[in-house]
Amino acid sequence: MNEADQISERIAQHLKDQLERGGDHLQVKDKNGEHVGTVDHLAGDQLKLTRSDSTDGQHHFVPLSQVESMDAVAVYLNVARDEVK
Repeated sequence: MNEADQISERIAQHLKDQLERGGDHLQVKDKNGEHVGTVDHLAGDQLKLTRSDSTDGQHHFVPLSQVESMDAVAVYLNVARDEVK
């Protein structure tokens, strides 16, 4: 397992732990600090974003490889908002 995989695995476990504790969903912000969406849940190696926070009413997914860091409030990405699918 390479270092990037270990980081992604650690982030995934931390996200799971955070989401299992309940409370509000975490915000997702791009590398410029712009709001991208809200985490619905972790789906494998991707964050599934809520439909209600989407401009097209659809779920969107963010691969963990695009996650730079997270804290108690938000998940921060290493890409700009327009690079998120």
